Amino acid sequence: MTGTPLLSDEQLASFVARGFLRFDAAVPDEINAAFLVEAGEAPEAAPGRKLRATYGELLAGAAIPEIAPGTPLYDAYPEGSAVRRLLDLPLVRGALRSLLGAAPVFDHHFLHVTFPPRYHQGGGGENVSQHTHQDSTIDPRLAFDVQVMYYPHAVTRQMGGTRFVPGTHLRKVSEVALGRYQNLRGQQHMVCEAGTLLFLHHGIWHGGGVNVSDRTRTMFKIRIHASGSQQRQWNRVERPASEFQRPIFLVKAPRPPDSVAAILMAPEPWFEQDTGRLEFINRIRLWRYLTADPNFDADYWMTRLEPHDEAQGVV
Repeated sequence: MTGTPLLSDEQLASFVARGFLRFDAAVPDEINAAFLVEAGEAPEAAPGRKLRATYGELLAGAAIPEIAPGTPLYDAYPEGSAVRRLLDLPLVRGALRSLLGAAPVFDHHFLHVTFPPRYHQGGGGENVSQHTHQDSTIDPRLAFDVQVMYYPHAVTRQMGGTRFVPGTHLRKVSEVALGRYQNLRGQQHMVCEAGTLLFLHHGIWHGGGVNVSDRTRTMFKIRIHASGSQQRQWNRVERPASEFQRPIFLVKAPRPPDSVAAILMAPEPWFEQDTGRLEFINRIRLWRYLTADPNFDADYWMTRLEPHDEAQGVV
């Protein structure tokens, strides 16, 4: 679309390395207000009323349509609806074009609501956080879906905003095993202004926090996939291979922290000393996929692993 701002190399490198892009207060107040009206308000807590019934009533009354998987994204929501207006924002269109190509496709959506303690007390349930999990754990593709998480109102720490662990999106695990972990080094909690957006790789480890405030917390998620190529869709700058093959271990001068190479090779706090290097390799593979460059490497990580025909006596 003419005039749609595409993501930069640095933004794509951050997404490849960390599995998310965050845009604070990106959605105008009028769209936020319209969405909250369309989402509706939960019935007040009542003694003996199960939370599942309250949640079901809220979802049934929301003016958010049921949409079949496989629907072209820009045909999915009615013109003038809050979600359609959100998707038409230049920032959103540009980010989705950069990550998923020209014709993104709707997969599913959900209205996530966490309830304050009185709802759990009234229904006899326990107020706990959602287990840490990774969506599509069995999905082996290099191609990825994007999950847009939209926060239509301000979220405080007490509301239990979404927690997620940057850099986990390329590490495949058993969701059952992952559910044992609630706090990992480097995890982030969504404390944000109204209208904040997260664009997440579908594999990032995440979960909903426990709400100990006095009001409900609302987050709307849309999962979207590509219908065509994801390669070379952003605002790319051609860079020499030498920019990425840097000295490692014995480095005498500070490196620019905002270069594409530095972004791709920046470790997360949870990385182990040795096996954390597997994530560097995973990032290189994903960057190769997105750039359609099977020879791309950074800091020689992949080159040292790949066969060299002459050295192996292959002719």
